[in-house]
Amino acid sequence: MEPRHLEGDADRPRLAGGRETGRVIVIGPYLRMRRGDPEAQTESRAIRDSEARLEEAVGLARAIDLTIAEALIAPVSQIRPATYLGKGKVEEIVGLVTGHDIELVVMDCALSPIQQRNLEKAWNTKVLDRTGLILEIFGRRAKTKEGALQVELAHLNYQRSRLVRSWTHLERQRGGFGFMGGPGETQIEADRRLIGERIIRLENELKKVQATRRLHRAGRQRVPYRVVALVGYTNAGKSTLFNRLTRADVQAADMLFATLDPTLRALKLPHGGKAMLSDTVGFISNLPTQLVAAFRATLEEVLEADVILHVRDISHEDAEAQQRDVDTVLRQLGIDPDAGQRILEVWNKIDRFAPEERENLQNIAARRPAERPCFMVSAETGEGVEALLEAIEARLASTRMTLDLTIDAADGAGISWLHRNSEVLNKQLHDGHFDMTVRVDETKRDIVVNRFDAVPHA
Repeated sequence: MEPRHLEGDADRPRLAGGRETGRVIVIGPYLRMRRGDPEAQTESRAIRDSEARLEEAVGLARAIDLTIAEALIAPVSQIRPATYLGKGKVEEIVGLVTGHDIELVVMDCALSPIQQRNLEKAWNTKVLDRTGLILEIFGRRAKTKEGALQVELAHLNYQRSRLVRSWTHLERQRGGFGFMGGPGETQIEADRRLIGERIIRLENELKKVQATRRLHRAGRQRVPYRVVALVGYTNAGKSTLFNRLTRADVQAADMLFATLDPTLRALKLPHGGKAMLSDTVGFISNLPTQLVAAFRATLEEVLEADVILHVRDISHEDAEAQQRDVDTVLRQLGIDPDAGQRILEVWNKIDRFAPEERENLQNIAARRPAERPCFMVSAETGEGVEALLEAIEARLASTRMTLDLTIDAADGAGISWLHRNSEVLNKQLHDGHFDMTVRVDETKRDIVVNRFDAVPHA
């Protein structure tokens, strides 16, 4: 495939640490689809997937304001242990790097430390793989202390494997102890030791943050608020939907990883109930495993959620592939996307479809199994949001019990307790008594039944 030239910004961006970088080439070294491969039904399908992957890699580079001089697909028939690409392709890119005054090459794949070092030597420029690029983005976007700690931990684990004596100073030795001195330790050993010590300190700090989050979560569990979590591919419209549902002002932009730190807001349900809605970091294909591990504390809101909304950009050409990527990350977190009634699928951005296409989507949605329903919405216009809220409320109610009771109007303490610990659905005053219908968790059912002589709602 011929290289695709993409216009870049005029600003000279910087990588982590403030180091300035110039023009950038983005390379998609994708394995060729072989005939009979079930993932490639046709050659055109394989090409379109490669183009979509390259476009995503360009979007990741633009997310940290890199100036893209050129983007190209470099088909790979076999991954080379030394350079990932074949010798001829490496030499071809040398000409591009020299001709375009390139200061950074972004490889949309995971490179081993040896591969990265060899490519940097061959091209005489800095090389950044997909993992390093995503870490750069996360490093810029983390706003909270927890997010910064998690990014730094992931970055240090990544850097520790990159100390491969790329520079001569890593081979210098320091004197040992004793009269004769001994061989001492090389600089690479000292660097690894320092990184290891910093990792231990970060892990201890994160444990304190996790303990604080557990306290906050325990406080929320003492009141009748349930948790609804938004998950989905990056740029699927989660933050826009979050703002629509909660009337919040969380940053929502047409940009990969526009939201990084988790956000919690109160969600008002149609019949007066409330829940807590959590907006989480977007997922992406080939999400680095160290990031999944580092952000596990942040994603605990998803693990503890009563209902999970899987938001999909149904207008995206690779919507199905993105769904598989999100399901993969959920499984890594220990959530089975195919089990139970916990996940509601939200097909977002339906405002981008013509009436005929929308009708076709509705027919597809109607044929979905009852245990895996989907809801077509436009977070931008608000279309379909009311039906989604009704479904959220129904799911939350399905795990709770509705009870009827009568309480003396003078029992202020009892009435106050019910308002704090249950969802009051109906409350009417008759002859100095309140007839109430409340919805409670299973954990509080026996208390309400025994204290207020409550009976199941007819």
